[in-house]
Amino acid sequence: MDDVAQAAGVSRALVSLVMRNAPNVSDKRRHAVLDAADRLGYRPNAAARSLAERRSNTLGVVVNDLHNTFFADLVDGIHEIAQANGFRLLLNTAWRTDTDEREAIEAFLEYRVDGILVLGPTAEGDTLLEASRNTPLVTIGSSFPGVDAVVNDDLRGGEMAAEHLVQLGHRDIVHLDGGNGAGAAHRREGFAGVMESMGLDIRVVPGEFTERSGLAAATRLVESGSVPTAVFAANDLAAVGLIDALTVAGHSVPESVSVIGYDNTHLAHLQHIGLTTINQPRVEMGRLAAEIVLERLESGRRQAVCHVVTPKLVVRETTAPPPVRVIQRIESGI
Repeated sequence: MDDVAQAAGVSRALVSLVMRNAPNVSDKRRHAVLDAADRLGYRPNAAARSLAERRSNTLGVVVNDLHNTFFADLVDGIHEIAQANGFRLLLNTAWRTDTDEREAIEAFLEYRVDGILVLGPTAEGDTLLEASRNTPLVTIGSSFPGVDAVVNDDLRGGEMAAEHLVQLGHRDIVHLDGGNGAGAAHRREGFAGVMESMGLDIRVVPGEFTERSGLAAATRLVESGSVPTAVFAANDLAAVGLIDALTVAGHSVPESVSVIGYDNTHLAHLQHIGLTTINQPRVEMGRLAAEIVLERLESGRRQAVCHVVTPKLVVRETTAPPPVRVIQRIESGI
């Protein structure tokens, strides 16, 4: 600031006013300071300003998996609210492990961000609760006692997926599980509840929220000789991997096997995929989470809140009634 003040022929205090965008500075002096700063390559020291103001105007975002476009949509919503309120985002990834997630959260605490948003958390609730005691923190996708959260009604989403396939006439349905992914347990529970109520076998294949998981699951089903007439994949990435492997193995979708995903990401919209899926209002969830963090930052609220958004079935081209031979077998009671 001293260098900029000398180059512009003004006081250091005036440079500080200009850099803080204070209104009580003449246009002539403001331009002189900004021109001098530009010539010298000056940038305000954000760390020093953060110490002085006790606020960094930054939010830390922990992204569970950079390969999943679901998280990109969440970040879009977060960025919209952050930018409108004068906040910047810092991003870190957890690589789908609780260890990396804890390290990412700890790094943001060390950087003194004003709030933390954890997208698709896998860490223990105690870790998140302890972090939230120091800095406003919100999770998206899973809820934990004492921690702010925005979640989809995944139990209902799992029910909707199973109901859609059963209503089409499917009875041999497999659920490709999402492992320890956010919301996976509730999706599995919703699926199982519908299957049980219909007196149908509950078939669950272990997996996770990745395309590779879908490929592996399809390979296991094909090699076992027990390919079902329909599969409910825990998310769109797994569904796409599943469809790819099934097609390569000669099982057309949906003529031989119907597939439904979860999330309604941009992948599902692609015409050559046309994936039937369960929609999560991803951008809206990101907005809600950012608003919760900023509200807690301003109000000092201590009571945790949890916003639950409603899923929606989106029917496209990857689901259809089971093959005719299967329908005939069901009708004949075989």
